[in-house]
Order: sequence, then structure tokens, then C-alpha cells
Amino acid sequence: MKTYNVAILGATGAVGREMMKILEERDFPVGELRLLASSRSVGKLLPFKGQEIAVQEATHDAFEGMDIVLGAAANAVAKDMAPYIVKAGAVFIDNSSAFRLNEDVPLVVPEINPEDVKWHKGIIANPNCTTIITTTAVNGLNSATEITAMIASTYQAASGAGAGGPVELMNEVEAGLKNETYEPKVFQHQLAFNVIPEIGSPSELDYTTEELKLRNEGRKIMHLPEMKVTCTCVRVPVVRSHSVSVTVQTKDKITPEQAKELIKKAPGCVLVDDLPNHRYPMPLLTSDQDLVFVGRIREDMVLPNALTLWCCGDQIRKGAATNTVQIAELVIKE
Repeated sequence: MKTYNVAILGATGAVGREMMKILEERDFPVGELRLLASSRSVGKLLPFKGQEIAVQEATHDAFEGMDIVLGAAANAVAKDMAPYIVKAGAVFIDNSSAFRLNEDVPLVVPEINPEDVKWHKGIIANPNCTTIITTTAVNGLNSATEITAMIASTYQAASGAGAGGPVELMNEVEAGLKNETYEPKVFQHQLAFNVIPEIGSPSELDYTTEELKLRNEGRKIMHLPEMKVTCTCVRVPVVRSHSVSVTVQTKDKITPEQAKELIKKAPGCVLVDDLPNHRYPMPLLTSDQDLVFVGRIREDMVLPNALTLWCCGDQIRKGAATNTVQIAELVIKE
């Protein structure tokens, strides 16, 4: 079997470590695995397929001999390193938001638009985690009739803010149970016993940057440039797996029964919709796996030709690491 030399840029972070786990789980044909991070992490040993691999410093000349580079670093690092990755002849599959809306960079969810991989010019972007989860959930409907609008509210786990998010949440819970105070550092306010309706930074019309991603990225992934989207993103005291409530308006009417059949057949989706027996998607059910669970499908009571549904997915796996590795699988297939 042909093997490929793979580097992970940002290997010591939560997503980078998850990428290693996914490469091993999916038996990706790795020849050499090169783990790259800042100088602070050089020499740290990380396990992969029964071996211990030492972390190397991410420098401009660290990509020679690599076929694929999986990006799990911040925007600034991705932008700085991208020209050197492409120059080295590797394909850069980047999880940051640095290149997602560039016209010459494909933005790919393999269950939705795998064909877009074919026109890459050395860089392929991995979408925002909530965008991946939401578009995967609704793409079955779009396959039947065009989606014209979406109204979404997201309920995003603490781990979506990085490894420090769950630590801060647990520290706040512990402090609260002891009637002590804990000064938040990761989030704008205390997250324990609370929700925070602010993710990202302020942007146009008082939406945040995170809220605009579903509109801008969703249009590009689903090839729906005119799709209207409004979104509110909320941080909730959940450790892992994002949830989304979304109303989907379509060009032609789809009944809830038809929608359930479409979602059953949709790649990457699992239908969990049995309200009388209290069965519906929840973060605890969807953590540490790669499928998007969809349920609570019902006819919207306000908009014509609209359905409201609820979906959940693991934002570290399908929303980041797994989707990136799936793109790499498409690249080597091509």
C-alpha cells in the first residue's frame, strides 16, 4: 500500500492530538508522521500506533518531504506557514478560519461537497465546527429541494474554546458547590450554572464573527450563494459536543415524514427522533464519535415550507479533526 508523509501543525493542542487519534483509528496510510508545534513543546513525546514521536519546532523549512499537512494551529500561524507548505509540495488541509472564504480555496465537508477537493491549489480549508454539524444535518433536505433560509441557535460546549474551557468550567462548578468565587479567564463570564450568548468578536449588525460563519461558510459548502441565514451562538455548561436548533426553509415543501426519510439516508447522519419515548440527540450521546444526530423534526409554525429540527455532533471530532482527516482521504483518493 502506498503511504504518505503527514505533518500536523499544532500537534500538541486538543485538535492536533485528536487528529493523531483519528489517523490511527481510520488506518490512514501514514509513512512518516511529523509533529510540529512551538519551541515550547519541542521534544515532547506523543503516542502514535504504539510508538512515541517527538515534537519538532514548526519552522518555515519543517515541511520538506511532506505530502499532507493537517493544520490545527491559530490563524496567524496558518497564514505564516501556508506559503512554505505549498512551496514544499504538500497539500495543506487547514482547520483555522484563515482561508475558508478565499475564492481559490475549497471549503469542504466530505459528505456534502467532496468534488470541490479537485480544484484545490495546495490549500483546502476545514469549516467551522458548528457549520459542519449544521450543514451535515440539513444537507439531506437540500438534496431534495433547495434550502432558501436557515434560522439557528447554537448551544456550544466549553471544549469549543480549547483545552482550557472544560478546566475552567469544572473549577467553577467546584467553587460554586463550596460557595466560593472563581474568576473566569477563558470565558467572558462564569459558565457554570449559566449560559453566555457571545462567541467570537463583534461584527456586522451586532452579530458576532462566530454567528456569521454559518451564513458565509454554509453558502460556500452547499453551493447556495443566496441562502439567508440568521444565527445566535451560545456557550453552554457542557463539556463536549455542540447542539444546534435550526429552522430550515426550503423552495418546495417537505413534510416531517419525508424529512426523516431523507435524513436517514443522508451521509454522516443518524436519525434519533422519538419524542414520546424521550429519544432525541443530546451531547452525551454524540461525544467521541463522528456522526451528527438529528431529531425533533417538526413543521415550523411560523414560516411556510419550513421545518424545525435539533442536531448534535462532536465538535472536536467531526467538527474539526475527523473532517480534516476525511478531506485528506479524498486527496489521496484523487
